[in-house]
Amino acid sequence: MAEDICDSGKSDVLQAATHYMDLAAQKLQLEKDLLKVLKEPKRTLTVAVPIRMDDGHVEVFRGFRVQHNLALGPGKGGIRFHPDVNLEEIVALAMLMTWKCAVVDIPFGGAKGGVVCNPKDLSAAELERLTRRYVSEISIIIGPEKDIPAPDVNTNPQIMAWIMDTFSMQSGFSVPSMVTGKPLEIGGSLGRNEATGRGVVYTVEEACSRLNINIAGATAAVQGFGNVGYTAAQNLHDLGCRVVAVSDSRGGVYCEQGLDPREVLAFKQKTGSVWDFPDGRNISNQDLLVTACDILVPAALENQITVKNAPAVKARLIAEAANGPISAGADRILEDRGITVIPDILANAGGVVVSYFEWVQGLQHFFWSADEVNRQLRRRMIDSFRKVYGLREQHGVSLRVAAYMLALDKVATAHKLRGLYP
Repeated sequence: MAEDICDSGKSDVLQAATHYMDLAAQKLQLEKDLLKVLKEPKRTLTVAVPIRMDDGHVEVFRGFRVQHNLALGPGKGGIRFHPDVNLEEIVALAMLMTWKCAVVDIPFGGAKGGVVCNPKDLSAAELERLTRRYVSEISIIIGPEKDIPAPDVNTNPQIMAWIMDTFSMQSGFSVPSMVTGKPLEIGGSLGRNEATGRGVVYTVEEACSRLNINIAGATAAVQGFGNVGYTAAQNLHDLGCRVVAVSDSRGGVYCEQGLDPREVLAFKQKTGSVWDFPDGRNISNQDLLVTACDILVPAALENQITVKNAPAVKARLIAEAANGPISAGADRILEDRGITVIPDILANAGGVVVSYFEWVQGLQHFFWSADEVNRQLRRRMIDSFRKVYGLREQHGVSLRVAAYMLALDKVATAHKLRGLYP
């Protein structure tokens, strides 16, 4: 039986990413010295974030901003607020952003940021003070030409608005292009909230056409019913796909006849969870992953499919809407079983694609219609999938290794052309 390359934990994402880099580098016959450069983050910043709490005492939080590689352009990556944030996790996620941007051919490098905190324990005023102080501390390395943040876990358009305002106050004028995922009223882009889920479904459509899966009438299960999972489920449903199971952090619901994602969302908004949805039966998140279906969309957390449950997965196609939901050992098992996996750096890249569109619109002060955003998103996702699939066919590798090959080759070529300074 295959084994995972490391023990369970946050470090899995970093070790898995470097593992796939090594596989891709071997296929590309990449120079060892250049591979060393590509594995190391260009810049890591750790900051203390002191704020005055509502009761008057001072708490000090820890924050990070990592820029993994800037060979193709400014850094791009989200900011997450979570008690489990740590520097190794942020380095890993910044690295994934480098490859994600390269796979979908946008002129950004990879970056990521985070603050160790639990937003649920903070008042709205404390959360605003935390955001503004954190941005002030990392402002020395961010900006529209340097590094453009975005939303991530536990951050949202309101927090992006505070980030923009803080940076703008320090600059002396409004700088809407310094952050993406903003509210529309201050320079956000139409289609941004749905972009990641839409992008997942665009790649699923392309994969289904090659696997002879008729998406109209196929069955799907979606783990994670947040923004990305709901959008993916709804788009699949609109294409005629029968969504038989969905889940959130509390558990899931299954209905063989199919669920209407809009009705499930309305129930969740009313009760706080999909659990106990009346038109289905309750299942666990682990049960959802091994549900009989054609298409499985893990849109929740990392390391959900491991060597323990990979042998029981019944889907023919898996689209990684979350970052790193499949461990390296599980990935090998799925490949040996003939299950196609659309890797995270391709499948969920729709969000960063439309973030790029938002950045461009902000720089030009010229904004696009929702139809234009979705048309451009579809074109980029489909073009990228076809390039990755072509490498898969040419080299006889998985879609994941092919995606890493495409990304590494693009970033490595940029390094060669730019040279080593001094």
